[in-house]
Amino acid sequence: MAGLHERDALDQPLGLTPAPSRPPISYKHALLAFCGLGVLGGLVYLFQNDERMGGEPFAVATIAQPSAGPATAAHEQPGQTTPPGGAGLPGGQVSASDLEAQSGVKVVRGGGGAPPGSVIIEVPQAIGVHLDPAPDPRLVEKTRFGLLPRIGADGARPAEVYARPQLIPPKLKAAPRIALVVGGLGLSDEGTANAIAQLPGAVSLGFAPYGSRLSENATAAREAGHETLLQLPMEPFDYSSDNPGPHTLLTSSSEAQRLDDLHWLMGRFQGYAGVTNFLGAKFTADETALSPVLRDVANRGLLYVDDGASPRSLARSAAAKIKLPAAAADVVIDAVQKPEAIEDALNRLEALARANGTALGVATALPVSIDHIARWARGLEARGLALTPVSAIVTRAPGSAAQASP
Repeated sequence: MAGLHERDALDQPLGLTPAPSRPPISYKHALLAFCGLGVLGGLVYLFQNDERMGGEPFAVATIAQPSAGPATAAHEQPGQTTPPGGAGLPGGQVSASDLEAQSGVKVVRGGGGAPPGSVIIEVPQAIGVHLDPAPDPRLVEKTRFGLLPRIGADGARPAEVYARPQLIPPKLKAAPRIALVVGGLGLSDEGTANAIAQLPGAVSLGFAPYGSRLSENATAAREAGHETLLQLPMEPFDYSSDNPGPHTLLTSSSEAQRLDDLHWLMGRFQGYAGVTNFLGAKFTADETALSPVLRDVANRGLLYVDDGASPRSLARSAAAKIKLPAAAADVVIDAVQKPEAIEDALNRLEALARANGTALGVATALPVSIDHIARWARGLEARGLALTPVSAIVTRAPGSAAQASP
């Protein structure tokens, strides 16, 4: 009875007389209603989530209509081919028939058909570059200092696997190239995040070995498309008053101690394509102290970048002797940390690139430097210059670093 009273209370709230019962809904009507709701829900989901490609990544490219003319691929008739060199096609585009003719490969089609008149389109390289996660299991060695880089059993090298691909717009294929290394990352989370966000992905980032969240920050840099370098603190001439930090590489240490210090530094994070000096005017001028360190760097498949701050550095010549891929900076961008001095340095870097084909600049992750470099880099393409990662301009000697003497 209790159940009956409860149902009466629900059917007759506040004493109202229930409405006459309606005839039951037929199975056919219910099925149609269910299908309609399903279609409506799917449309709402598509509009709200923009998953038109089923979750797969996709790119949108604007295809320009070729200008009218007898040689354009847009007007090719069956059996007609585009003249070699893509004549008549806008923006340097070529047709499939043109590409086939230039390749020298004969293609036999069923029925003897001619090459299609489709236009080969190069999608703009503005889509973000995300580097592969690090470390690559092939390229790590477990030691008491943590995971250290090494050449893989298959010959893979960190300098190549961890490098950012060189993406040059077609119109800049023959343009002068500029590489930039911005160091001092990892010490300040805010400064590091600012540099990663503002600088173009082609700028290589150097990380000091002392940050509390070094691995996380280096990973964030790679996810944003920046290749990374490890900064090695080296002994300056005024070491007693200008100490770079723990495990600094010293000329007074034994070779075994220097290598221990080097390996401690190398184990601080993974995924770097190479190493670069931090300070080190005294250390890089002492070939006896420097050479074993560079040899270990070479045998681990890394590259080396000298920051160019010391004219007495022997790093480039010592690297050449052991076939270590290396580069030395041409311009220190913020040697004088004033806006006008930074702008002058960037102008000198451009002039050197135009004169020599390539140029390398280095800077520190100071707010004034980041701001000027970011604005300057945005106009490089319009000025006919290509920005490239430092790994793309290092001097690569014949053979390999693996051939360096033990």
